[in-house]
Amino acid sequence: MAEDRIFSLRDIAFCYPGNDEPAISGITMDINVGWWVTIVGDNGSGKSTLAKILNALLIPTRGVCYVLGRDTRDPAVQWDIRKDVCMVFQNPENQIVASVVEEEVAFGPENLGLPSEDIAMRVRWALGVTGLSEFAKKPTYALSGGQKQRLALAGALAMRPKCIVLDEATSMLDPEGRRELTGVLKRLHEEGMTVVSITHRTEELLLSDHVAVLSRGKLAFYGDLNEVLSGSTLSKLGIREPSSFRLWRELKGRGLIDDRVLPRAEDMAENLVEKICL
Repeated sequence: MAEDRIFSLRDIAFCYPGNDEPAISGITMDINVGWWVTIVGDNGSGKSTLAKILNALLIPTRGVCYVLGRDTRDPAVQWDIRKDVCMVFQNPENQIVASVVEEEVAFGPENLGLPSEDIAMRVRWALGVTGLSEFAKKPTYALSGGQKQRLALAGALAMRPKCIVLDEATSMLDPEGRRELTGVLKRLHEEGMTVVSITHRTEELLLSDHVAVLSRGKLAFYGDLNEVLSGSTLSKLGIREPSSFRLWRELKGRGLIDDRVLPRAEDMAENLVEKICL
């Protein structure tokens, strides 16, 4: 197993009890430490099932998933895997268990049996990273949707994981809430955190460096972001491309923006202004 590999999946399949058809099948992929992988696909394509396999919440019915070299089928290592790979789900209400913000963040470290000084240090750090320090004493119900999602992330970060897996974590947020959460994740990724994001918002592909597309439970595409941007990969797979991708190709084809610019509206606008002002 490569030392820089966090996930190694080989011919993974999973079938829910009572279902004849597997939710996912034949999935083989590797994810290295420090990557940001965004997984997209239609509803029912198996995205959430794959996410739960990555941290041993679900165990493959066929194939094997290694996390940092450990086989998720081994009950002796499943708890350690879940400490290293923490999940943030679509609805933070389903994750939040405490009534006060700092108590919620402390919940995971307390279950690890850490000394109180270490717990307090982790809580302060996680609240600081997620921009929630001023809300430490606030009741959790008083937070906005974006703040609750950042609280769910803070609780996961307090476990000091190697990887964060987000299962549609931005889908219930308004634009401001999405900006808040993705801003935190971008900083963490820049510091070396591995991020796996499951989403139906294809514009979020631009946050990642690798892209996976699931279709009917199978891995239809897996490659780096440049492969997606350079052609019509998403369209060929029946995934709607963000309009910014099409605009970006048009502007680049006419030489109106630099090759280094990614198809983000703000980046393209800034580059256009730079060229006009020269």
